[in-house]
Order: sequence, then C-alpha cells, then structure tokens
Amino acid sequence: MTIQHKRRQMLDFGIAVGPQVYRILRSRIISNDLEPGIRISESEIASEYAISRQPVREAFIKLSEEGLVEIRPQRGTFVRKIDGVSVMDARFVREAVEADIVKQLADSVTPETIAQLRQEISAQKQAENDPVRFMELDERFHALLADFAGKARVWKHLEGLKSQMDRVRHLSMMRFPVTKLIAQHAAIVEAIARRDRKEAEAAIRGHLREILNDLPAIEEANPEFFAKQP
Repeated sequence: MTIQHKRRQMLDFGIAVGPQVYRILRSRIISNDLEPGIRISESEIASEYAISRQPVREAFIKLSEEGLVEIRPQRGTFVRKIDGVSVMDARFVREAVEADIVKQLADSVTPETIAQLRQEISAQKQAENDPVRFMELDERFHALLADFAGKARVWKHLEGLKSQMDRVRHLSMMRFPVTKLIAQHAAIVEAIARRDRKEAEAAIRGHLREILNDLPAIEEANPEFFAKQP
C-alpha cells in the first residue's frame, strides 16, 4: 500500500517539533489516513515536514508504545492493524469511567454548563454531513463532560487507551449516519440537566455500546484493516 493523505498539517517551529510530529502522525493513523499495514519511513516523513529524522524517530517510538505502529529491526516501521480485542477492552474501561463522570456531573451541574453542552449539540447537528468535523466535535463533547465533572486529567489518561477504538469510530463515520449519535448525546445532556443520575448513566452506557453492534459490520467491510485474531 502507498501513503495517501489529506492536506499536510503545518508545524509551528516556534515550539518543540517532536510532540507536534507525534500528534500529527497519531491523528493520521487514527483517522486511517495512514492505513493499517503500510510501511512509513523516517526519511520520507522528515522530508515531508522539512525536519530532521530525530523527532520522527522519537514520534515512532511513542506511537509504538501506544500500539499504533510496529518497529521491525532491519525492515522498517509499519502502521499496526486494528486489534479488535483492544477495541473492546477500551470500550469497557471507557464505559465504566464515563458512567461515573456523568453521574458526578448530574450532581453538580450548573445552568451555564448545560447551556454550553446544548451549544455543542447544536454544533454537532450543523456538522451532520461532515464526518471529519463531527468526529472533532464528538471528541470535544466527551472531553467537556469530563472537564465539567472535574475529571479532565482522567480523560487525558483515556486518550491513549482508546486510540484503537477511535480508529474504528472513524471507519464507522464513513458507514453509519451520525443522526443517532447526536440524539444520544442530546439525551445524555438532558438527563444531566434534570440531575437524573440513573438516566444519565444509562444514556452514556447505551451510547458507548453502539460499537458492539457496529464493529462486526465494519470489520467485514474492511477486513484488510484488522489484525487476525489467534
């Protein structure tokens, strides 16, 4: 396979380059711009972004630690295929964490918080036909729930864990309409607004279990993207 990517993101040479390269490559892998199974080259990436190979090498190491690439000595670095088991493990942990987040938020929510969350729902509706933009808003919505509940640091810990799950979610955006997801987000917000802990928990759990229904169809449609299970 060859690397086919969208418009190249620009680096800010006024700040450290290494972390930027890591974030850009991570985003390209998660969005499947860098497709599972392809070989990626330090020299090619360095040339593409007009930088030395050292920050690219450092980014590859971090991506390897996150399970997104595999560094094979004497052979090169390859984007790992999606691991279905890791996807399900991440979903399990994420559901447990976010269920507690929305319950805590329901206990302490303010009118200002609800107003902002409703604005997020409105923005999602406007992006209904733009999967890339919707994914950005979806990520922001869940991050805001954690932030408003005082658990922003917990969400940061989840980001690395859920990278495989996010790759599947990007594939699902290409296959399934987002209308249902927006309605689920709205239901979560309104349950929180009513300070209904049980309903908020049920709404977030149901929302995060969508992938259980979607994964088999996504894997069947994109078998080359997924690692074969032993």
